[in-house]
Amino acid sequence: MASMSLLTTFAPEIYEQRLQRAQEITKADGIDAVVVATGEDFFYLTGSMLSSHERLTALIIPAEGKPQLFAPGTDILDLNLSPVPELNIEVHGWNDGDDVYAQVADVIGRDSAKVAATAALTADHLFQLQNLLSAQWVLANTALAELFSSKDPAEIDELRKAAQAIDRVHEQVPALLQPGRTEKEVADELTDLILQEHVSVDFVIVGSMENGANPHHSFSDRVINAGDPVVVDIGGTLASGYHSDCTRTYVAGGDISQAPEDFLKAYQVLKDAQQASLDFAKPGRTAEEIDASSRTPITQAGYGEYFTHRLGHGIGLSGHEEPFIIAGNDLVIQENMAFSIEPGIYIPGKWGMRIEDIVTTTAEGIESLNQVPRELR
Repeated sequence: MASMSLLTTFAPEIYEQRLQRAQEITKADGIDAVVVATGEDFFYLTGSMLSSHERLTALIIPAEGKPQLFAPGTDILDLNLSPVPELNIEVHGWNDGDDVYAQVADVIGRDSAKVAATAALTADHLFQLQNLLSAQWVLANTALAELFSSKDPAEIDELRKAAQAIDRVHEQVPALLQPGRTEKEVADELTDLILQEHVSVDFVIVGSMENGANPHHSFSDRVINAGDPVVVDIGGTLASGYHSDCTRTYVAGGDISQAPEDFLKAYQVLKDAQQASLDFAKPGRTAEEIDASSRTPITQAGYGEYFTHRLGHGIGLSGHEEPFIIAGNDLVIQENMAFSIEPGIYIPGKWGMRIEDIVTTTAEGIESLNQVPRELR
């Protein structure tokens, strides 16, 4: 994640709308209050990436009434660098030696029946609050999944910008994949190119031949040869905090005829399977149905055991978030969600391949935010 000084934020009214929606969902779900710890969820709701290290910083969203924000005196002035002073949030500073847990418990309500906490609330803080409240605790990221997973227009605009930025990097990849170069040499250049389009690099994967069969291979000193299949998966973070993530598979040197015949056969299966998911995905489908739309044709072609991961993951202020497009997830996809569609085939000791696009759901179907060609080149 980029540092606070690099982050840009939206207009205050966008955060007000998010806070209001969070409160509406909290009340509708019978939750008395939500405890939002620092991190992406906190940033999403306040526009602040405040980090209080081991001290408790938390936004309390009650089912009714004004949200309350607790921050240590060592860090509270940093809130002035964010939209928080312009939001309808009551801010409380606390100092070392204060019983901040008692203060938070009083705001939540000692007799609360159900309280939600975001996944970023660390165990040391959670246990302290649990000792003071007899409430049932639930995970806010699940309870408020509708809020976090459905992107507002400002978020979709940022994700589109991120996709266009990483597409511009991918357009330059074929020229980098020259025989005789190492994966690391290519990765170093990709790092520089990503930084020309983003404020930080999230990851760089350059996996040639057998290294491509490891989905999370990074890069190595392996020398790339003409005709080698190469998986290139890259992503970065914009100044707004939103992420890019796109994978293409290439043939080093650009002469497709030099690639292994079994690879070329499998790649057509993969490309068709990904297109099937792009055509199938839309609001009303479940996450597992979308996963199956790629997995079924890959399995029918005989490569099922080599497709070893979920089809996709949500993306936004986190690189991986809900919705997860995976077997067993009966989540119904809604309009304005954003997630990856990235089937892969990985033959150990030989080669691997993956095609990944970030998509957003529209009323009719999906929009693929990545537009870089999927054909081998």
